[in-house]
Amino acid sequence: MTRVLIVDDHRLFRSGVRAELGESIEVVGEAEDVESAVKAIAEHQPDVVLLDVHMPGGGGQEVLRRVLSTGSQVRFLALSVSDAAEDVIGVIRGGARGYVTKNISGKELTDAIRRVADGDAVFSPRLAGFVLDAFASSEAPSIDPELDSLTQREREVLRLIARGYAYKEIAKELFISVKTVETHVSSVLRKLQLSNRHELSRWATARRLV
Repeated sequence: MTRVLIVDDHRLFRSGVRAELGESIEVVGEAEDVESAVKAIAEHQPDVVLLDVHMPGGGGQEVLRRVLSTGSQVRFLALSVSDAAEDVIGVIRGGARGYVTKNISGKELTDAIRRVADGDAVFSPRLAGFVLDAFASSEAPSIDPELDSLTQREREVLRLIARGYAYKEIAKELFISVKTVETHVSSVLRKLQLSNRHELSRWATARRLV
């Protein structure tokens, strides 16, 4: 039986996933943020981790970085509402074996988990061609040197800035202080050689990060 750990910051969603999975899947644990995910993965050693992309503590990419840097052989399947280019390519480059969106059926999710456990790469149908095109294209977000210079948290702040969030709103959304938001914005401006948040918004929009 395939052993799975569910990582998502919404308890009701985790409960729903449990209810949808077939009898061939054993849920060995749950986690709601980066810290609890890293701890639970080390403790339970699941075959597959169902990984949300956006959550407190740095998101799915931070979980991938911290777990896979230890040499762990655990396999990851991203499960997210987002189909944004940055999110999909980011977690695949980070080491995830697949990416499916949250409108997937229980039967399809069960099949995806089993395939990832067996070593296959799995994507929602409309993402598969996009992923191949992105890795093949010289203009893809995956090999954008400016985007790659930003940390995961800086990208999160950038996306919210581009959506028109105020610093206080960003701080609340990401569970960080306003001062930390200001520090991240300053760092992004410096790395991208931009002058203000309006230029940041245009930069992000041009790369479809909003």
